[in-house]
Amino acid sequence: MPPIVSIVGKSESGKTTLMEKLLGELKSRGYRVATVKHTAQKLSFDEPGKDSWRHIQAGSEATLISSPDKAVLIKPTKTKISLEQIAHLIGEDYDIILTEGFKVSNAPKIEVHRKQAGPPLASVRKLIAIATDEPLETKTRQFSLEDSKGLADLLEKGFIAPQRERVSLYVNNAPVVLTTFPKQVVANILLALASSLKGVKKIKSLDIFLRKP
Repeated sequence: MPPIVSIVGKSESGKTTLMEKLLGELKSRGYRVATVKHTAQKLSFDEPGKDSWRHIQAGSEATLISSPDKAVLIKPTKTKISLEQIAHLIGEDYDIILTEGFKVSNAPKIEVHRKQAGPPLASVRKLIAIATDEPLETKTRQFSLEDSKGLADLLEKGFIAPQRERVSLYVNNAPVVLTTFPKQVVANILLALASSLKGVKKIKSLDIFLRKP
């Protein structure tokens, strides 16, 4: 799956503002970025009486609203969906996925800190950097809140570049971590198989789905 990095911080710390700056900087470098916003509130995109609401009420497992300029997928979930499942749903056609929130996930994190909000968050796992408006006594790398270029460099070198060429494997909708050797074996087999098929030209990406009863 694409690398995932979460932007975390206290309420009103400027997480969305930093996300906007990072998106602009990464896009200017030619990268494709997807984003995920976490909220504890229940969402309602399909109001009662609307066609999409009626589809779900009638038993549809998922419904997609399509218009000339966008598509919105509504997929009810019975249990809390993990960040890895969300990434699988978003798809592979991105260089990185930036999320806002998900403080307790296993994803690497950048914390946004402002002096007026009090001390930084406590016990944040996999904290790779802090964007702050004051110097902090920490071994974690610190960046100015305005240094979107420096943070983008960190994401580019540490996450995007190493994953520009990747093989993703999901078994029963769960990602399987592949080390270098099996990753290369899987890639070689799939490329050889697809290349031998009539009409297949230069392969830039390849998707295979298998379902057994």
